Amino acid sequence: MKPVAIFRHSPGEGPGYFATFLDAHSVPWQLHKTDAGAAVPDDPDAYSGLCFMGGPMSVNDELPWIAPTLALIRAAVAKDIPVIGHCLGGQLMSKALGGAIGRNPVKEIGWGKVAVADAAATPWLGDIDAFDAFHWHGETFTIPDGATRILASPYCANQAFVMGPHLGMQCHVEMTEALIRLWNQQWAAESATPSASVQTPEQMYEGIEARIAAMRLAADRLYAKWIDGLRD
Repeated sequence: MKPVAIFRHSPGEGPGYFATFLDAHSVPWQLHKTDAGAAVPDDPDAYSGLCFMGGPMSVNDELPWIAPTLALIRAAVAKDIPVIGHCLGGQLMSKALGGAIGRNPVKEIGWGKVAVADAAATPWLGDIDAFDAFHWHGETFTIPDGATRILASPYCANQAFVMGPHLGMQCHVEMTEALIRLWNQQWAAESATPSASVQTPEQMYEGIEARIAAMRLAADRLYAKWIDGLRD
């Protein structure tokens, strides 16, 4: 099988549990360190699928890798090569497919429930109708034409969309405890006031093992459905 290409846009936002899942299912993968200057491929045919991780930047920033990334996503979708995006990655997918990225009504940081928003979620999540996901974002995406919203939260209407074999997410189902603790080193820099949608690091650590285990049940189903579409 051709490898899955995983695109990292920030040193601290690696693939986390997504890579662990691929390894457990004997799916090869390659990490493309966009943050370290790795060139974005112009053709997706060398890969069985494409995965885009998060990052602190905005999709609307004028960064040299954003335009070629959007073009790569469009090329993959045109060839039915599955694409998956986490947070910034989901925003890149939305913009590539004609959606828009803008400020969310509130910042969403920490654990928060996401709920199924459409029956199209059933092939992806089975009988799971809601779960606590991890969040860290101030912007969000619109649902592109031809895609279907499958998840929503009280503070962000568009938490995930699907379009054929493609899955774009605003939430972070790939998180590990190590990643959460790493990101919290930057919590103060967010200048976010604790609120119903913003947790302190201490709140995030409460019951963290059980929370991650519960989120893994949903991540496993989402990722399993996604790898079913991988190209040989």
